[in-house]
Amino acid sequence: MMPVPITVAIVDDEPLARLALKTRLAHRPGFELVAEYGDGDAAFHGLAALRPDLVFMDVEMPGRSGLEVLRALPVDSRPMAILVTAHDSFALQAFDLAALDYLLKPVDDDRFDEALGRARRAFPWRRNNEEVRLPAPWTRTFTIRTGTRTVIVRAVDVERIEADGDYATLYAGGKTHLVREPLHLLAMQLDPLCFQRVHRSAIVRIDMVEELRALTNRDALLRLRDGSLLRASRTYMPALLEALERHKSQGISQSLCG
Repeated sequence: MMPVPITVAIVDDEPLARLALKTRLAHRPGFELVAEYGDGDAAFHGLAALRPDLVFMDVEMPGRSGLEVLRALPVDSRPMAILVTAHDSFALQAFDLAALDYLLKPVDDDRFDEALGRARRAFPWRRNNEEVRLPAPWTRTFTIRTGTRTVIVRAVDVERIEADGDYATLYAGGKTHLVREPLHLLAMQLDPLCFQRVHRSAIVRIDMVEELRALTNRDALLRLRDGSLLRASRTYMPALLEALERHKSQGISQSLCG
């Protein structure tokens, strides 16, 4: 039996931006584009009637904004949302919409695939449980095999993850562990309430970020609680800023990540 495709709508007032998303989506199996809209009013009426599974929603549009469209839709018929923004000064109030991800224009291929990966993981829970939205089964433990030894590392204990060629290195409690899986796949498996990718080569646990210092090229320098310094690239800044605000506002604790 063929898997049920995830139906997708694209909302953006810029035709070229819509075309760029359509072109990328056409090369990703398992997704079916069913509608596109060029303004917030048309999007509101179209999404309410069509009820696609997923929407790529431009944040800032003339008239009704993307955030206003999503808020106006009933929660039980609101699609999974990947928000798209052209500005680093992202609308932090978006966290209450439970968006899957936040992409910065021009959209990066790795970030696009990462966002679609999150949609794939959340989709079965959306389709099978429309009334009670259960969280996707994010990774809670890592199984590390070294020779004849097997070590179980809890996600809650991981402070950051850095790319190591085709693999990744976990930093947890002063120890490092090599995971034989690429960083971009790990990013799709980790709970975005607890972890955020901040660079092509790095993921951090959100509550480890102690200071964020803006750089002149719109990247940022992160100082973690253990004194480590990591560079956050502008591509990942909207999602990171939103995650930090959500963490601050909701008081998300380690217990939710373990």
